[in-house]
Amino acid sequence: MKLSNAIWRTLLVFLAVCVIQSIAGTLLLSNIKMPAAPNFMLWMLLANSLVVAALAFVAYRSDLRGWRLGSAMAAIPLVIASVNLVEAVVFLTGFPMQWTKLFGYFLVCAVLVMPVWMLLFGKRSDVSPEHFHPIASKPLGERIWKFVVSDIAYCFLYLTAGMIIFPWVKDFYATQHIPPMTTIVALQLLLRGPIFILMCLALVRMLGLPRLRGALAVGAVFTIVSGIAPLLTPNAFFPDVVRWAHLCEVTSSNFLFGAIVSWLWGQPTLAHVPALHQAA
Repeated sequence: MKLSNAIWRTLLVFLAVCVIQSIAGTLLLSNIKMPAAPNFMLWMLLANSLVVAALAFVAYRSDLRGWRLGSAMAAIPLVIASVNLVEAVVFLTGFPMQWTKLFGYFLVCAVLVMPVWMLLFGKRSDVSPEHFHPIASKPLGERIWKFVVSDIAYCFLYLTAGMIIFPWVKDFYATQHIPPMTTIVALQLLLRGPIFILMCLALVRMLGLPRLRGALAVGAVFTIVSGIAPLLTPNAFFPDVVRWAHLCEVTSSNFLFGAIVSWLWGQPTLAHVPALHQAA
């Protein structure tokens, strides 16, 4: 697929996402009372454009086709939104939000956008070689220790970044019910960390880039979709100072995490694989 063609298809996906969100929001969120934020629509359009551009880059690079590509593109934002909702339920107990309706909104958007990705990017006739499989290519023992290291790295980065921004958010969270540290750590090690590891590995698989470029690309895509876009738009939960502090927090920690996972699991160079090097 030519780059110019991919850009036009990306614009069509962006328009479809905006229409789908408007319809789903009208049907599912119209009775949820949330204070209006200044320039909300402009921020949402910017967030949508960043997510669609990041995912279009993945779809353009991917060797997946048809429903597999459509499902992957729709699943990435849905999974991130679901994981963020779980943490919101744990931390933001002071908000009488209908979390199930909010999840339903994200689910409907994902279901409706899946055929859009499939038709615009999954019907390509160009043949690309199958990409490196970061999980299947490794023996069980290597998978285990790399998964454990990746999981601990996520928890460490999450807590470190959280401590750095704490002076800017402590007054806000003083009004919330903060769970004990054991619950916070368990949530990162047992839920968010493992899910985000699998997501980064899926990005490694679909992007098919060399190790260093792959680490930078996975870090950037993962950060845009999981950190920047969800916090860029004003919301009813966070005051602006808290929202911007969290944006700085997750932008730095998620980029480092995505890059670490991609580098750790990435395709080794030929020089580091003796058998392949000898065969070459």
